[in-house]
Amino acid sequence: MRSGKRVTTRDIAEQLNLSVSTVGRALAQDSRISVETRHRVEQKAAELGYVGNQAARMMRGASSKVIGLMVPDVGNVFYSTAAHALAQCMSKQGYQVMLCETSDDRDNELAQVKGMIAGQVAGVIVVPTPNPRSESIRLLRQVPHVQFLRTHPELAKQSFGIDDRGVLSEATRHLRDLGHTRIAYLGGLPRLSTGHQRFAGYLDVVGDDHDPDLVAHIPPGASDSARDALARLLDSPNPPSAVVTASVRVTEGVLEELDARRVAVPRELSVVGFGDQPGFGWWGPGLTTMALPVHEVATACSMWLLQRLGDSGRSAPFSSNTGGYLRTRGSTAVPAQRR
Repeated sequence: MRSGKRVTTRDIAEQLNLSVSTVGRALAQDSRISVETRHRVEQKAAELGYVGNQAARMMRGASSKVIGLMVPDVGNVFYSTAAHALAQCMSKQGYQVMLCETSDDRDNELAQVKGMIAGQVAGVIVVPTPNPRSESIRLLRQVPHVQFLRTHPELAKQSFGIDDRGVLSEATRHLRDLGHTRIAYLGGLPRLSTGHQRFAGYLDVVGDDHDPDLVAHIPPGASDSARDALARLLDSPNPPSAVVTASVRVTEGVLEELDARRVAVPRELSVVGFGDQPGFGWWGPGLTTMALPVHEVATACSMWLLQRLGDSGRSAPFSSNTGGYLRTRGSTAVPAQRR
């Protein structure tokens, strides 16, 4: 099937040289259809990526004004901010947003994709899991979609995100310019496109011959793992003088551990965070952090998709990656040995 076209019972019927009514009855497990025919129809339906549209029939056509939004963690301020911006933009154009949480689980992702296709969503904005199932990819290709914040090479060639590499490079360089040489990195898994790019930004500054003991890759959403990683770093024989974080959840875990251990920031440890939710400005001496234009990027993404829905032509591949900016507060200073 060509990209952007939903598979219908007519498509299955044509492939098997059957009537549309026979295919419909077979998919409904009608006993009047032989077991052999039902099996052939089910196999072809799975091969083509067919999903029944019962939800669409219940919605009586309203589905044409529904946009699917797939995110890994609605509790992450990154994604809740984006969802708010997307919903605002879509609402102004008469669309509603269907929010789905994947928990970065590929099976859950597939279930959510099936639900959206069955509901006949007009389009999808997706933050893909690290390794989507081939069926998820096949189904998403049936509907206009755009990748948001993360990317996967087999999904849409259009994406909106943050300049993750540049952001982490700027954050790490701030610490290097202050005189820090032992700068720890706590970020996401490199198998995520965001994790890979952010770690690359850190390496751009510290170099490939960095101390691997200063690096910890944290699973998505695992703030407790971030706390444990920081504890190991602080308890090591040669602890860092500074730490840079590379996700909102990791930043939250780091701040919790610093509070629990009553670490004097920045006298004992300088910290640069990721993202700038309101609490970061109130924390301790005020967190120096990389502020990110998530709201603006989400709005641009939704506007692009709306334009795409009104244009039956195919869109050329492109990616939009917006930079952040360093918001300097009181959590960074020159290292103690240089004072």
